[in-house]
Amino acid sequence: MSTGGTASLVETMFGEYREAIRAALKDYLPSREPRRYLYDLLADYPRRGGKMMRPSLCIATACLFGARPGDALQSAVAIELLHNALLIHDDIEDGSEQRRGLPTLHRLHGVPLALNAGDTLTLLSLRPLLENRHTIGERLTIRIIEETERMANECAEGQAIELGWRRHNVTEIDDGDYLEMVLKKTCWLATIYPIRVGVLIGSGDSVELDRFARFGFFLGAAFQIQDDLLNLVADRRYGKEVDGDLWEGKRTLMLIHAFRESASEERSHLSQILRRPRERRTSAEVRWMRKLIDKYGCIDYARRSANRLAGAALHEYSLLTSGLPDSRYKTFLSLMPTWVIERN
Repeated sequence: MSTGGTASLVETMFGEYREAIRAALKDYLPSREPRRYLYDLLADYPRRGGKMMRPSLCIATACLFGARPGDALQSAVAIELLHNALLIHDDIEDGSEQRRGLPTLHRLHGVPLALNAGDTLTLLSLRPLLENRHTIGERLTIRIIEETERMANECAEGQAIELGWRRHNVTEIDDGDYLEMVLKKTCWLATIYPIRVGVLIGSGDSVELDRFARFGFFLGAAFQIQDDLLNLVADRRYGKEVDGDLWEGKRTLMLIHAFRESASEERSHLSQILRRPRERRTSAEVRWMRKLIDKYGCIDYARRSANRLAGAALHEYSLLTSGLPDSRYKTFLSLMPTWVIERN
């Protein structure tokens, strides 16, 4: 299928799921007081939009295994609520300035109010998970909550690793270290968990979930590398701060490759820049880091890595679904590896 065809089908199904999820979200975003200090804040990021890839993966995978879209809707809503809660926390931890084309929540309202809104949104994500019992029964509800606990632990560990690298200015990081961090920080919430929950719902817990971890990892890692690339090369449609990862000192695959390939004096200077907190980093230093990335072909290196991971994801998916009947859900999921590396 052509690139245009890939984007067309994926975006069409994203649109269908997004409409259903947005309608359902209204039931879980309170409109009572104190609006100004809490409920308007926690509804901000969900209302800004987004592609809703994570909940869409959950619904499509459930339907792939025979469920109705409504069977997975509450789990999808919970995934979207939790994702937005973690974005609030991530933005605070990273000192980010933009999210989805607008100032981050903590820049608009201050860290204390934003932090409280993120905490509340995290707790609100439990409600649709508990209400699953009315749709899919007690047993599957408990299984999904168990999966949620697993994902939360993995995600927290991955975030801690990344923050720790920056806190202690760790520079001796290889590609394997990066991918292990991405597995935990990104893949569990973005791809592995939604897919596993979808399989649980669609199969009634009759399919071994660990079989889907490799597909989710390859897909999620390709997604993260493309996300890191967009931070450096995206056009005006990009909704976050361009070069924000360099300002924040994130150990992306491009920065890791630059450390590995650069001369010793360049590595020393790069380490000195990254040792300082974001607020003490200068525009000239960020431009120097960007030139170093270009000098050593780090963007092309990362693109090749993302392409390999996307190819591995497609191979894993073909093995996992070889015995399943053709459907639009099967096609949609088969196109996701291509979509994640071609998106803008």
